[in-house]
Amino acid sequence: MTQTDSLTTYELTGERLSPRRMRIDTGDGEFVVGADANPVEFFLGAVLGCLNSTGSVVARDMDIAIDELTVRVAGDVDYATYRGEASDARPGLQALDVAISVESDADEETLDAWLDAVENRCPVTDNVANETAITVTVESP
Repeated sequence: MTQTDSLTTYELTGERLSPRRMRIDTGDGEFVVGADANPVEFFLGAVLGCLNSTGSVVARDMDIAIDELTVRVAGDVDYATYRGEASDARPGLQALDVAISVESDADEETLDAWLDAVENRCPVTDNVANETAITVTVESP
């Protein structure tokens, strides 16, 4: 991770361990996709983790004490395209349903404002809600 001006750049490298496992090097640490969770579950976990982190930062900024926070996400994937079968379905998640359960000292109106701020400030859910350009190339050693 590097920071220049207002942008933070993340550059991760993945090394194939097997057809279902990849070691990811973040520069600060490593984890293996496929060992404890598949790539879709890691992605959904990133949504949950970022909502938790953003929710905590927003609560701090709004002077809200959060006693407990649970986030649930559900989404459907049609794996036909992934498997190479004929399908009109996109290969990715079709939609996400997220529910946040929060126990805090805030009233309902304050929690609504908190949720609006969380939705506006969460970088991972922003990437889900808005198209993010992606370029994939093949490099030969």
